[in-house]
Amino acid sequence: MKKFVAFTLLSCFAATAIAQRPAPLRPTHTDIDYAGEGNPRQMLDLYLPENADGGKPLPLIVFIHGGGWAKGDKRSGAGKLREFVGSGKYAGASLAYRLSDEAQWPAQIHDCKAGIRWLRANAEKYGIDPDKIAVWGTSAGGHLVAMLGVSHGVEELEGDLGEHDGVSSEVNCVVNFFGPAELLTMNDHPSVIDHLAANSPESRLVGGELSKNPDKAQNASPITWVSSDDEPSLIVHGTDDKLVPYMQSVDFEKALEKAGVSTALLTVKGGGHGQGFGREVNEAVAAFLDHHLHGAEKTVEDGEVEAAPFTPRR
Repeated sequence: MKKFVAFTLLSCFAATAIAQRPAPLRPTHTDIDYAGEGNPRQMLDLYLPENADGGKPLPLIVFIHGGGWAKGDKRSGAGKLREFVGSGKYAGASLAYRLSDEAQWPAQIHDCKAGIRWLRANAEKYGIDPDKIAVWGTSAGGHLVAMLGVSHGVEELEGDLGEHDGVSSEVNCVVNFFGPAELLTMNDHPSVIDHLAANSPESRLVGGELSKNPDKAQNASPITWVSSDDEPSLIVHGTDDKLVPYMQSVDFEKALEKAGVSTALLTVKGGGHGQGFGREVNEAVAAFLDHHLHGAEKTVEDGEVEAAPFTPRR
């Protein structure tokens, strides 16, 4: 009887925990072919709120996934976008791009820009404000959103995919979570990856060893393209990141600030590669987006937060 009672209580607790979990965010429209190529990697999912704020066109947050440019899935964007879309203040999109086993640089940024052009061209149809588009990415996705923020007007990185060549791919602000910024200096600081090796994620991205392809490595580095008219950026990086060294973001922020670009670096002390990013990080992202897309007075400045406790998934 005791065993049965204990099991029943545990079952009740488990059921309560499940009931309290936020409902998953479901895409309103899936697998939109933004490039017109029929390639499953060149598609996006669109998330539109049921409780849109006042019926006005909504600012859009576009999420771009990580995975070393070699793996990952646009479906991972649902978790990042859930609270923002659920608030009724934002629309969301999650964008896939060709991976490095299929195509090498600059295919990935060409895909991202084609996705932005498609979203802007179809903004009215979906109740989106074409003049308020933010991009948010993690790791390799952080690298790609950083590129979107610094490369407008760079013809060689624009590409001509899709049906909307004449539409701008410019974005309004960037949320960059621990994205590589300068490929040729990735080995200058401790990492569990030999970034110069022929099989490293960065070498696979450019189609050969970085040291043997320095021009292409520089072309694929956001820091190369920094200029005074770049978009405002929030960069978030953990000091104990073993994959993308923290100094990548420190050096990138310095370059942006030197150029006069509005930028903030939020350092997660003791944080790993996306590990330890807790409530304070979430609040900073929300404040940054509200400021740049909704005109809120509060904004984000350079700062440091302690890593939140991390419990590995089982």
